[in-house]
Amino acid sequence: MRNIKQEIIAKAKNDLEGIETALRENLNPHLDLIRETAGHILFSGGKRLRPLLMLLSARLCGYTGNEDKNFSAIFEYLHAASLLHDDIVDGAALRRGKPVAHSIWGSTAAVLVGDFLLARSLSLAVKARNMKVIEVISEITEQMSRGELHQLVRKGDTDLSEAEYMEIIRCKTAVLISAACRVGSLIAGAGEPEEAALAEYGLNMGIAFQMADDLLDYTADSKTLGKEVGADLKEGKLTLPVIYSLKAADPETRVRMTEIIKNKNFSVQSFETLVNILKSHGGIKYTEQKAAEHISGAKAALSIFDKSKTKEILLHIADYALKRKM
Repeated sequence: MRNIKQEIIAKAKNDLEGIETALRENLNPHLDLIRETAGHILFSGGKRLRPLLMLLSARLCGYTGNEDKNFSAIFEYLHAASLLHDDIVDGAALRRGKPVAHSIWGSTAAVLVGDFLLARSLSLAVKARNMKVIEVISEITEQMSRGELHQLVRKGDTDLSEAEYMEIIRCKTAVLISAACRVGSLIAGAGEPEEAALAEYGLNMGIAFQMADDLLDYTADSKTLGKEVGADLKEGKLTLPVIYSLKAADPETRVRMTEIIKNKNFSVQSFETLVNILKSHGGIKYTEQKAAEHISGAKAALSIFDKSKTKEILLHIADYALKRKM
């Protein structure tokens, strides 16, 4: 199988370099604490999926300006802010294979730097001088918070439904990716059909991306994953592989699953038992199928655009979202 990730990186090399420059320049001149704490999360190996999608969406819609890199930083700053806050809420120890920011600079600094990145993203949005862009950013920050709160109140609840899970990942992950694509069309001055198509592409991409990420907790090793295997479960996050398997399991197996889920200090052996249950009861396969359906939806949304190198990269990114290993 060809290396989709390397193909994307090669084709988007100049864009990715421009994104890195914009991310660094828009942190200056600010306090050392901001640069150090924000840099720890921003420059620790993130995929730059969101800003890259904004650039590509703008180009697909004919954007010819020179501010797209700065606007793309909005989405990486929002993403980084959410990660800084999430790691504190979840009590996480690792992020992308490195100690989390609050374990180095403290929770207070991590929260405040997350707040700064949120404020910085809004400041950059204002520079677009487009009220619709500002509305989109405002809406998604609210939805992201709502998704986090929804997940919090249902933490560890084995009765979490698939519908609730879908709403949580839509708000937590998919709306930000959708907004990146949508804002790309807006800064390019595209029409409503193009805006709607890119928003749909991004939403489906985001849902599939999160499902694939949730699968990794049960299919990847700690080194590949960049965090402790089983971390989602220990944090009380029930994802689709577990939700589906709980529903499909017989009463005895469901009790066994619940015992493992409720025990935050489950052993490696117990976790392996759970993974085998997810495989035997179809949770892994079902999640893979649902993710594939959303990727098909993402690709179909791009059908209104003519064939181009930019469209080809967007299609490759959809494939990567489904097949990535980390």
